[in-house]
Amino acid sequence: MDPWRRKVTGIIAQVALVLLASSGTVAADMCDSAMVTHLPPSSFRSSSQLFSSHGPGYAKLNRRDGAGGWSPLSSDWYQWLEVDLGERTQITAVATQGRYGSSDWLTAYLLMFSDTGHNWRQYRQEDGIGMFSGNTNADSVVQHKLQQTVIARYLRLIPLDWNTNGRIGLRIEAYGCPYYSDVVSFTGRSSLLFRLSPKPTMVKQSISLNFKTLKNSGTLLHADGLSGHSITLELEKGKLVLRLQTGRGVSPASRHLVSLGSLLDDQHWHHFVVEHQSTHLNLTVDKSTRWVQIPSKFSHWDHDQISVGADPVLGSQRSAQPNRNFHGCLENVIYNGLHLVYLAKQSDQRVTVQGNVTFSCVEPVSVAMTFSGPHSLLSLPWTMETASMASSVGLQFRTWDREGLLLTFDLPKQGGVVWIYLSSSKLCLRLYKSGKTQQELTTGSSLSDGQWHSMELISRRGHVTLTVDGDEGASAYTNTPITITKGTHLYFGGCPIEDSVEGCRNPFSSFRGCMHSLVVNNQPVDLIMVQERLLGNYSQLQIDMCGIADRCSPSHCEHGASCSQSWSTFHCNCSGSGYSGATCHSSVHEQSCEAYKHKGNTSGFYYIDVDGSGPIKPQLIYCNMTEENTWMVIEHNNTELTRVQTSPSKKQHSAFFEYTSEEELLAAVISQSEHCEQEVAYHCKMSGLFNTHDGSSHSWWVGGPTGGQVQSYWGGAQPGSQQCACGVQNKCLDPRHQCNCDADHAEWTSDSGVLTHKETLPVRSLVLRDINRPGSESAYRVGPLRCHGDRNIWNAAFFDKETSYLHFPTFHGELSADISFLFKTTSSSGVFLENLGIKDFIRIELSSANEVLFSFDVGNGPLEVRVKTDASLNDDRWHRVRAERNIKEASLQVDELPAATQEAPADGHIHLQLNSQLFIGGTASRQKGFRGCVRSLQLNGVTLDLEARARMTPGVEAGCPGHCPSYGSLCQHQGVCVERPSSFYCDCSPSAYTGAFCEREVSASFKSSTSISYSFQGSKERDLNHSSGAHVSVHTDLSLRAENVSLSFRSVQTPALLLYISSYHREHLALLLNKHSKLEVSYRLDSSRASEVLRSRVGNLANGQLHSVILSRDGDRVTIQVDQNMEEYFNLTFDVEFNGLRSMILGRVQDTTELEPELARIAAAGFTGCLSSVRFNTVSPLKAALLHPDSSPTTVSGPLVQSRCGSSSGVSPAAETTHTLSGQSGSVEMGQPLMNAVKSDSALIGGVIALVIFVTLSALAIMGRLLYRKKWTCRSEDVKTVKPDDCPELPFSSQNNSHSTGSSENQKEYFI
Repeated sequence: MDPWRRKVTGIIAQVALVLLASSGTVAADMCDSAMVTHLPPSSFRSSSQLFSSHGPGYAKLNRRDGAGGWSPLSSDWYQWLEVDLGERTQITAVATQGRYGSSDWLTAYLLMFSDTGHNWRQYRQEDGIGMFSGNTNADSVVQHKLQQTVIARYLRLIPLDWNTNGRIGLRIEAYGCPYYSDVVSFTGRSSLLFRLSPKPTMVKQSISLNFKTLKNSGTLLHADGLSGHSITLELEKGKLVLRLQTGRGVSPASRHLVSLGSLLDDQHWHHFVVEHQSTHLNLTVDKSTRWVQIPSKFSHWDHDQISVGADPVLGSQRSAQPNRNFHGCLENVIYNGLHLVYLAKQSDQRVTVQGNVTFSCVEPVSVAMTFSGPHSLLSLPWTMETASMASSVGLQFRTWDREGLLLTFDLPKQGGVVWIYLSSSKLCLRLYKSGKTQQELTTGSSLSDGQWHSMELISRRGHVTLTVDGDEGASAYTNTPITITKGTHLYFGGCPIEDSVEGCRNPFSSFRGCMHSLVVNNQPVDLIMVQERLLGNYSQLQIDMCGIADRCSPSHCEHGASCSQSWSTFHCNCSGSGYSGATCHSSVHEQSCEAYKHKGNTSGFYYIDVDGSGPIKPQLIYCNMTEENTWMVIEHNNTELTRVQTSPSKKQHSAFFEYTSEEELLAAVISQSEHCEQEVAYHCKMSGLFNTHDGSSHSWWVGGPTGGQVQSYWGGAQPGSQQCACGVQNKCLDPRHQCNCDADHAEWTSDSGVLTHKETLPVRSLVLRDINRPGSESAYRVGPLRCHGDRNIWNAAFFDKETSYLHFPTFHGELSADISFLFKTTSSSGVFLENLGIKDFIRIELSSANEVLFSFDVGNGPLEVRVKTDASLNDDRWHRVRAERNIKEASLQVDELPAATQEAPADGHIHLQLNSQLFIGGTASRQKGFRGCVRSLQLNGVTLDLEARARMTPGVEAGCPGHCPSYGSLCQHQGVCVERPSSFYCDCSPSAYTGAFCEREVSASFKSSTSISYSFQGSKERDLNHSSGAHVSVHTDLSLRAENVSLSFRSVQTPALLLYISSYHREHLALLLNKHSKLEVSYRLDSSRASEVLRSRVGNLANGQLHSVILSRDGDRVTIQVDQNMEEYFNLTFDVEFNGLRSMILGRVQDTTELEPELARIAAAGFTGCLSSVRFNTVSPLKAALLHPDSSPTTVSGPLVQSRCGSSSGVSPAAETTHTLSGQSGSVEMGQPLMNAVKSDSALIGGVIALVIFVTLSALAIMGRLLYRKKWTCRSEDVKTVKPDDCPELPFSSQNNSHSTGSSENQKEYFI
C-alpha cells in the first residue's frame, strides 16, 4: 500500500474511532446486523449434546438443520451454549427460539460474555437483574434489546429454566456490528511518552480510555506541563484515582484526589472519561458518573507531555517497584481529541516507546470460580502418596464476608481435622487431633476488603506454616505435624449437604466469594477439567468467572453515611448523619420550629432539616416558641449595636453579615415561612442615612436571595422608597426629610424599624457613607433573621366525598421514596395516595379503622407493609403516617408506634417506574376514596400544595380546622387551646404560667420590703372596660363559698407570710410559714370572731428547697396538699362565706391595722425568698405584676426580681444571682447609643472603668440605691420630657430581640 492510501486509511480509522467514542447511541441504533447466522459450526461449543443431531452447530435461529436446534445430554443448571463471533463485536440484542418441532425450549436464561473464552462476565440489566425471560413455545422468537451495549468475542448462554414437559432446547441469534479500536499492551515495565505542541487553552478538555487488567494498582496515564500542573490517573486497590497536582511538592495542599469505581482489576474492559471545564470535573467509570468541583488552582491544564502506562517523573523512584506501572491493556486513549495509541501505531515522531509495548491485547488466562451460596463447594482428591516431603495447599481468594470456611480436610491417621477459615477478616487455622489440645493459628487482617489475597499452607518436617499474601503479608507457625494421606478429600468453601459424607465437618459459615490459582503440592489445579467433571466434584459453583460485586460502589447510602457490605447485601451506618433508615434516607429532625412545637417542644436550639430527605443538611437553629408565634431565629456575625469607627482616609464604612446557616437553608426558611423580619437601627449625629440634597443616597444595604440586591429603604418602609418608618408615619423630626437621621441634627437621634419584605431578606451587607464630616457620629444594628409560620405543616385539604381527589404530576422516587402526611377522618377506610405505572405502582391506604397499608410493586410482584393499632384511627384526630421505600426495604410508621418493615427481594428489580398522575385522596378508578383531611403531605422532602390545588378542584376544600381535639393536651396548667384557621395556640390567660404551652413558671424573688397588691375592685372595673383582658375578675359584691389557691415558694425565713387576701368586711385568708417551718392557713370569715388557724403536719418547709401548696375550700371543708404529700382535710367551725374581697397581697403588707397582733407582726416583716405560679381562683397576681403591669390592677413597691424558683432548687435565696435589666427608653430620637463593650470606642471604655472605680469607692448602700433610682428616673417612659441637662448623653440599651439561651433565666428587677 502506498503512503497516500495508508494515510487515507488511517484518517478513516481515526474518524471511525471518533464516531464510536462520541456517538455511541447513534451507532447502537444502526448496529443491528445478525452476527450468528453465517458462522461455521466450529464457532459453536456446548457443555454436552443429546445426540450428534442435537449438537451446538444447529443452534441457529429459524434453522431446521439436524434435530432443529441444540439440546444437552441432561437438562440441569450446569449446561451452556457458547458462540465464538470470530472477533470483538458490538452486541446490541439477542434472540432465542426453541428446538424446532419439539417441546424443548428455555423459559429463562443467563447471558455471559468474554474476549478470550475464559473469565466470563454475566450481563446484568439496569436494575442488576441477570435473568432474561425465554420462550413460551418452540417456534416463536423472543428478542431482548440490551440496555447497555456489550463488546465481546464470545457469548455464552446458561439455561435457568425450561419447559416442564420437555427439556432444554435452543436456537440463538445475536445482533450487532463489528467493533474497531486501537489497543496497546503494557508489561508493567513499558510505557508510551507523547510530547505535544502547545495549543491554545480549550474551554472544555477531556480524556477518555478503556482498560483491562488483573493488577489492582498501576499508573494508566500521567500528563504535565511547563507550569508544573499535572494530572495522574492510576489504579489503587482496584479503584481509579484521579490525582491533580500543582508543582512538585508532596504537601496535601498541593494535591487534589478524586476516587471512583471499584473491583476494576477483574480482567474486563472498563470505560473511563473525565471532562474538565473551569472548576468542574465530570468523571465517568462504566455506568457511574460523578460531578466534582475542584479548587481553582487546579483548574489550569496546559499539558505538553503525556505518559501512558507509567509516571516518568517518579520512574526512577519506582524502578524497584515495577508494579506501580500499569500491567494490562489500554484501548482508544483519547486526549482532547488526539488518539494517542493510533499515533503510537503510526510511529509518530512525537511518540517515544519505552520497553516492550504490543499493539494487541495480550491476556493471561486466569480461571476463577464463584462460591455464591451456602451450599457452594469444591471437592478435590489428594493424589500424592504419604511421604516425608512437604505437603502444601495454596489459593487466592477475594470476598466481602468477614467469616467463612476456605478449606478443610481430614487427617485419618492422626484422627484429626484441619480447618482454614476467615474470622473477623483474619485468616485462621484450627487443628484438631484426637486426645490432644486443639490448636489455633491466626494471621493477616482486613482480608474481607474485596481484594485478592493469597493463602498458603505448608507442612514440612513437623513444622506447619500458614501464610497470607506471600512476602508482603504475614505468617503463623506451629510445630504440630500434619500428614495428608492419599484418598483424602480437600473441601473448599464448605461441606456437602449430605450428613453421611465422611471427612467433612464445618462448624463455621460457608465461604462466599471467589477463588483462583489453586495449587496442591505445587501443582496448579485445572479448573476447566473440574468444570467438565473430569477432576474432583463441585456443587453450585460458577466456574471460569468471578461474580463478586461491589454493592457500595456507587453507594446507595445517602447523606454522607458510610457503606459496608457482605457478599449478598450492604449496610449503611447512619451514625452522626442526622438521617435514618436502611439507606439513611429519612431525616430524624423536623423541618421547622413549628413542627417541633407541634410535638410539644418548648424554646431552645433544635436541628432543622428544611427539606427532609433532600440535599440540604440539618442545621442548629434557635426556636423561640411564644404564646402567639413560633420564631425561627437565625443569627449572623454581628447583631450588637456597633459604633462606626471613622478616619480621614475612610470614605465609607462597610459591614458584611455572615449567617450561621448555609445559603440553601436561608432561602428555604424564608420561602416556607408566612412571615419573616429583621430589625434594623441607625443611631446618628450629623450622619445622614438616605436622602441628600442632590437626591443621591448616603447609604444602602444589600439583601435578598443568593448574592442579594442593593436596597434603599429602612425598616418600616417600602422597598425602593428611600424612606424610614417615621417618613411613612409622617413623624420625622424634619418634615422635609423621610428619615430622622437625614435631618442632620447635631444631637443624637435614630431611625429604627423592622424589614418585613421577604424578597429583600436577609440583610447581607450595609454601606454607610456620611460618616466623615466634622461632628459626625453613628452606630448601627442589624438584628437576626426571624421567621414564623410554616406554610408546609398546616397545608391541608378536606375531601368531602369518596369520589373526590386531587391530582399532581407523577411522583419520581425510583430508588428512594419517602412519604409523610397527617390525616384525620371518621371513615373506616379509604386510599390516601396512589400512583400507577405500566406494571409498577405505589399506594397508601386506610384499610380498616385500625390498620394502615403501604403497598407497591417495582417489578418483583406486589409487596405490602401493614401497621395495626390498638386505638381506632377514625377518631377525627390527627394521625401521622411515614412510609419509606428504598432498594433494601420498605417501612411504615403510624404515629409513634414502632415501624413495620419488609425486606426487598435480593437481586430483584430496584427502580420504581411510574407514569400516571399522582392521586391524593382517591384512585384512578375513583373507588375506595378517602373522606377526611390530609395535611402536610411531603414526598421526598417536598411539600405538595394541597390548598392551592383544592381551591380549583370541586369536592375538595382548602384547609382543615379542628386541631385542639388532637393537640389541646399540650396546653398545661389550665391553659386553653384556641383554634386558628391554620394551627392552634395555648391561651395562658387563665393560667399562672406562661410560654407556648403555659409550661413556664412565672416567678419572682422577694426582699422583705417587696409588696405586690392586686385589687379585686380594680380588676372588676378594668374588665368592664376591657372585655378581652387577660385577667378574670372576682366579683366583689358576691360572697365566695369556695376558693382554690395554688403557689410554689422557696425560703429560709420563719415565720413568713406567703399570701394574704383581705375584704371590705374585715375578713381575710392568709397562708404563712410558722416558726416551726410548717404551713398555716388563717381563715377569718366572721369579723366578730377570731381567726381559725389550720396547721399542716408537713414540716421543714423553710429549708431553701422549692415547695408547692394547693389549698381548696368548699363551704366549711378545706383541703391542703403540700408537695406530693397526702392531702390533709380540715373543717371550719364558723361562717363559710368570704364576703367583699378587696385585695390580694404577696410579700409585705403595708397596712396591718385590721390584722390580729401576731399575724400583723408576720405580715409587716414581709417575705424573703422566691414565689412562683401564684393563683387564686382565676387570678394570677404575680403573673399580672410581672407580665402585664400596665393592664392589670396591681401595685408593686420595693424591689421585685423576676427569677426561676424551680431552676435553682437547693440554693439559698441569699445566694440567688439576679440581673437588673436596663430600662427601655420611650423614644429613640434622643440620647447617645450604648454599644457593646467590645464594639465601643475608648471613651466609652474609659467611662465604664471610671464607673467601676466610683462604685467600688462608694461605701454607703443608700447612695448606691439613690444612684439606681437616678438612673431609672433618666430612663423613665416619658424620655422626651427630660431635659438634656438633667440626663446628658442619654444611653440607649442595645436590646437584642433575638434569642439568648439565658434570656428566659435572666432575672428582671423592678424598682417602683
